[in-house]
Amino acid sequence: MGADHQFAFFLRELAAPEPWRRAAAAKGLGRIGRTEQVMALIHAGRDTDPAVRAAAALGLGRLGAPGADEVLIALMRDADAQVRRRASVAARLLELTGPAVTDAFGRLLRDPDRYVRLNALTGLTRLKATGDRKALVLLLGDPDFRIWGHARGLVATQMDDDLRAEVLHTARQGPGAARARALEMLPARDTHRLRDSLREGLHNPAPEVREAVVGKLVDLKKRGTAALLLTVLQDERHPDVARRLLRALGRLGERRLLAAALPWLDHPDVGPVAVDVLADIGTPTAVRQIRSVLTQWPCHPAIQAAAAKALGELGDRKALDLLLPLLNDEDRQVRSGALTGLGGLGHHRLPPAERRRAVEALMHCLVSDPQVLWHTGSALRSYPEVLPRVRGLLEEAAPDVRATALSLLDDTDEADGRLFLTYLSDPDDDVRYQAAIGLGRYAEEHGALPPGGDEAISVLTALTSDASGGVRWAAARVLRALETPDADP
Repeated sequence: MGADHQFAFFLRELAAPEPWRRAAAAKGLGRIGRTEQVMALIHAGRDTDPAVRAAAALGLGRLGAPGADEVLIALMRDADAQVRRRASVAARLLELTGPAVTDAFGRLLRDPDRYVRLNALTGLTRLKATGDRKALVLLLGDPDFRIWGHARGLVATQMDDDLRAEVLHTARQGPGAARARALEMLPARDTHRLRDSLREGLHNPAPEVREAVVGKLVDLKKRGTAALLLTVLQDERHPDVARRLLRALGRLGERRLLAAALPWLDHPDVGPVAVDVLADIGTPTAVRQIRSVLTQWPCHPAIQAAAAKALGELGDRKALDLLLPLLNDEDRQVRSGALTGLGGLGHHRLPPAERRRAVEALMHCLVSDPQVLWHTGSALRSYPEVLPRVRGLLEEAAPDVRATALSLLDDTDEADGRLFLTYLSDPDDDVRYQAAIGLGRYAEEHGALPPGGDEAISVLTALTSDASGGVRWAAARVLRALETPDADP
């Protein structure tokens, strides 16, 4: 069937008694029609059946139809959500402008259909207009993250005095999530205008509001804020708000936090923050409470990991005996936390015997626990005495261990520089990457390759075409440090 016959068929079908035939015809014209069929689609936009009106709106948008403004604006007020959705999409595709279009999109900000609200936001963003300011700011509380994200972006880019006043009003007494996000959006210079409502907001039934209020009160830096937040924390039961309160009080340097933090020490979401707060307090009592996480009751792995990390970084005298058994824990998060703690412990003055125990345990992890290799390597950096043993692993170790061992070498040492050269041609991507990274640091430090490295230029140049993007980048970095013309990755 030729195009003209198809057009004629669709035009006849638009007069069919069955709505589904008329809708199919409108869709067909939208797909293959020409501008001369626009009037037929405009007429279909006034059909009694919503499916036909929706198909007509879609077709008008696809055709890039001139003269469709009036019918599309009318369809954006249609009682049927599908029609409003298609019409709002068509208005965006046709890039319609003018006060009537802006008003139409503004009305749709309150639409019960989320896709219509989203179309309205994207349409207003294109027009650089806010539409209904109150409705726009209330969309900051929309449950769909795409909608409140678009609303926040539109508010931020169109923030004139009138819109700022609406945001301030919502930050004072808006509903739930809209109030919380309005508070988060306000710049610091506006926060002082909310002091009275902030105190009230600490007792708001919506946890997201209480959480946002805590952040704004800390920003105000008013005397008495820490005491107020501490009182609130003692009665708080929502974990997200408690976590925010603990962080805020820690940031304020509140030293009376110990008793209020303890009830949250075994909560899986808040416990790690409570541990950090106790570590910041650092008193003997606080440290004993951190130890209790590892000795007195079973806790969530995240809390155990936080406690292990804190004890090591504090240099606690009992840390080593508590951390070493955790290296055999079945949970990877616990083992990682213990390794981080051992790394922190290595920065403190330990008796030689304790350092040797720590090194032995870390070397065992290096070759036996591939799941935590990164954390093991990071911890070993705190024990430079281990370097000779690390070098000895390079010849026979598994590729992932070789890569970790290379990352630990001294990139200022000529002998280690030659080791980087040796492993540039390793068959494993990670090993080549770490060799090139180490060589790059060496070249940046010395302005040249290690002795005997002249032949490596051709290897490095070849690596800039390596299958691994990381290797290509690392090789190019070395060549740039040498001011070689082949420096582009």
